[in-house]
Amino acid sequence: MAKERIVSATEQTADEEVVASSIRPRSMAEYVGQSALKERIGIALEAARRRKQSMEHILLYGPPGLGKTTLAHVIAHELGSHASVTSGPALTKAGDLVGTLTRMQDRDVLFIDEIHRLPVAVEEYIYPAMEDFRIDFTVDSGMHAKVVTINLKAFTLIGATTRPGLLTAALRTRFGISHHLGFYGETDLLAILQRACGILEIGRVGQSALAMIATRSRGTPRVALRLLRRVRDFAIVRGDGSISNATVDDALKLESVDALGLDALDRNYLRTLATVYEGGPVGVEALAASMGEDGGTLEDVVEPFLLQSGFVARTRQGRCVTRAGAEHIGAAFRTKAPRENPLDISVDTPLETDDEKPGLFRG
Repeated sequence: MAKERIVSATEQTADEEVVASSIRPRSMAEYVGQSALKERIGIALEAARRRKQSMEHILLYGPPGLGKTTLAHVIAHELGSHASVTSGPALTKAGDLVGTLTRMQDRDVLFIDEIHRLPVAVEEYIYPAMEDFRIDFTVDSGMHAKVVTINLKAFTLIGATTRPGLLTAALRTRFGISHHLGFYGETDLLAILQRACGILEIGRVGQSALAMIATRSRGTPRVALRLLRRVRDFAIVRGDGSISNATVDDALKLESVDALGLDALDRNYLRTLATVYEGGPVGVEALAASMGEDGGTLEDVVEPFLLQSGFVARTRQGRCVTRAGAEHIGAAFRTKAPRENPLDISVDTPLETDDEKPGLFRG
């Protein structure tokens, strides 16, 4: 079984989700980061409250672990309503969606994670539900078929996806607000960690130690909170419970997380690219075969942070390690020589004209 990646932004265990829900902010005032999105959502929330109506439907897209689910709960709390959480793969048939929507009350929030993975048959029922708050459900088939219209309460749909390009245009255009969530800066991550320390009752912790955790969190709050819990446990078992710079360094060294947040899999990717393929360019499938990993795993899990950090460049010919990436793992950076002319034509030699070609009929 593969070792759990502590720097993965995906949810991993039920126990972790319980802890995360206790740390999760409940109001817009407590929500840290994503200032542009907060301003847009704040205006829409205030307008909905004054109209005493539901909010517009919202589409959130970006890497996992940046607070899309949290924002859905915050919006429901601000509206004084309830948030129902599901995912695209869980809605396998139309009946699943109908059952969920008919339980919604006025101004409730329905959050659908991985909405790009909704089956086509289910997605067709969402269109009238989003626009007219009704569902046309076909009962029976053949000559006895009839359409039953179910009226719904006015609700707000919040869709989340890591791959917006896979959404159909028909679904994407039905969202009134669409926003990309970007990675967090260290200042925002530090504020999140400080708040979490109060909730988790971690008293003896230095600010510089929290700053070290923020630096290694890959710009992702979920990773930052996971690292904080691992450091806390290490401090309790191997120390006196206090969190210092040395404690953070020792705890994360045990987890193979380096000073910039890269783990063993990230470094193996860079090392393979820099040494086996001499810096690239190389295709992801060739890299995956050399590493014994799945190509989709490298594209979705490993490469986003390495690209964002400037350690890897993705070109038309394939992946290339950058100078910063090579230096980080202590490998030599090889500058590629200009590609030779495949026709072997010297720039000083004029091209052969039709008049000079032997055997060509001239009229």
